[in-house]
Amino acid sequence: MSELTARGEPVSPTPRILDSARDRLRRGDLGSLPVAVGLVAIAVVFSALNEHFLSPENLTNLALQMAATGTIALGIVLVLLLGEIDLSAGSVSGLAAVVMTLIYVRGASNPVVAVLGALAVGAAIGLVHGLMRTKLSMPSFVVTLAGLIGWQGMLLYLLGSEGTINLPFDRGIAQLSDTWLPPVLGWLLVIALAGGHLAATLVTRRLRSRAGLSVLSTGWVAVRSGGLFLLLAAAVLVLNSDRGVPLTLVVFGGLVVGLDLVLRRTVFGRRMYAVGGNAEASRRAGINVDRVRILAFVGASLLASVGGILAASRLAAVNQSSGGSDILLNAIAAAVIGGTSLFGGRGRAYAALLGILVIQSITNGMLLLNVDSSVRFMVTGAVLAVAVAIDSVARRGAP
Repeated sequence: MSELTARGEPVSPTPRILDSARDRLRRGDLGSLPVAVGLVAIAVVFSALNEHFLSPENLTNLALQMAATGTIALGIVLVLLLGEIDLSAGSVSGLAAVVMTLIYVRGASNPVVAVLGALAVGAAIGLVHGLMRTKLSMPSFVVTLAGLIGWQGMLLYLLGSEGTINLPFDRGIAQLSDTWLPPVLGWLLVIALAGGHLAATLVTRRLRSRAGLSVLSTGWVAVRSGGLFLLLAAAVLVLNSDRGVPLTLVVFGGLVVGLDLVLRRTVFGRRMYAVGGNAEASRRAGINVDRVRILAFVGASLLASVGGILAASRLAAVNQSSGGSDILLNAIAAAVIGGTSLFGGRGRAYAALLGILVIQSITNGMLLLNVDSSVRFMVTGAVLAVAVAIDSVARRGAP
């Protein structure tokens, strides 16, 4: 069922699409457009400077490099949506990885038990952070700053004088980062994702139509799903020409899709956007604001734990620098660069994917060019500053 004009004639979907785009721009909601333009610019510049940048081997390495930090960035998106911050994500990821390794190497040799133990630690830490934020009314900056220091100290305590604990290379958790999907399975994944997107969009369209709301034409829906299919197919084609689709990328991508569905398709997700937009109005509307905040911190620490597990798998070890260095800063930068607002109420799970792709592309390209790390940090900082400036100007110009 499509919309009709006063004369009973069908309304063309094109004007509605253009009007919607103009409204979003007027509100300052640029979506993923700046990031998409930035990625194209990065690809053009670095491929011109080094022909190896867009090679299948390098793009596969890029996919491996971004999975762990990107997963941590997903958790950062959750707290940023509420206008909060989590400075402990890096330390939590490192601590969870150490707990997992100790359980696996010195206790139960079952990798599932070790992973569940690490996730339980992450969930418990997130619960503590959430309770301190809500029940004690402590600023999240202070709560998670204390966590950054305290959980890093616990990591060092658990490692003891050894400093480094290795994982078995030939089995278990270490194999997670050395597992590649067969080509056929990669293509089946593309079909499943594109088909699922098409089905979900059509269901949403039917529900909106029954409610008397404006809907997109079936042609435009098909174009969107077709574009997604082509994008995924291109990625799988490139990865299959090297070693295949890495399992860690599938894990990261699955978490992105799952979290996006939770945020956009569930009551809890809508409540998160409401609390991030106006906490007091949400409270008066009957939303349990404290529960939403606690669950957001639990989710952030859980995702940080998953990121730590992926990082430990890739390194096949944990050490005193696990979860340290610039991991936290890159995770926060990825969430913000991807389009999540620091002021709360705006952002999507795909922000973590787009943002970490930008950061790792810059890092990867500069490493290929043997650029000094000092320049890399300055360029990444400049990109982050531009992203925040765009968000600030957009919100200032919004009605």
